[in-house]
Amino acid sequence: MFRWLFGDGRKERQAIVDTLYECIVASARQPQFYEHLEVPDTPLGRFEMLSVHFFLVLHRVRDKEGALKDIAQELTDHFFLDLDHSLREFGIGDMGVPKRMKKFAKMFYGRLASYTEALDANDRDALANALKRNILPDQVNWDGAGPLADYVFRANGALNDITDQELAAGKLRFVSFEQEKNQ
Repeated sequence: MFRWLFGDGRKERQAIVDTLYECIVASARQPQFYEHLEVPDTPLGRFEMLSVHFFLVLHRVRDKEGALKDIAQELTDHFFLDLDHSLREFGIGDMGVPKRMKKFAKMFYGRLASYTEALDANDRDALANALKRNILPDQVNWDGAGPLADYVFRANGALNDITDQELAAGKLRFVSFEQEKNQ
């Protein structure tokens, strides 16, 4: 009854979602992905790396209830709202945005399914093939697919070391690609 007056924790949760999303974006923008693995430093290449990191967080919180389930939904909303804003910044008009958003949603959820299947099966080759198919589909060989798959597996392990309470409080740590190369 008085939620509108006193709030229901939305501002606090929004701050947590913003913090988590900023960490996802910062991790996806690590220069090593673009310099060493030759991920294209283009809007589509950045979308791919953002999708990989966003997938990792969603994979970590899947099947969770309560605050983490709410945060996962709000992160997903934030991801697609950010994508919508990006399309508009590229000059896509109001009539073209919904069609492109539908295409990007289909692309993202397809990636989510293939990455989940490979990660759950502990199949590095399947993950490397899925990454190659999505990130550089026109190249016959891409030497970065295997190292990126290794990174995803290690990043997944590191995310599983973060407690649910830490995540619900907005604490998220990704391993850096440089750390992974040196291990």
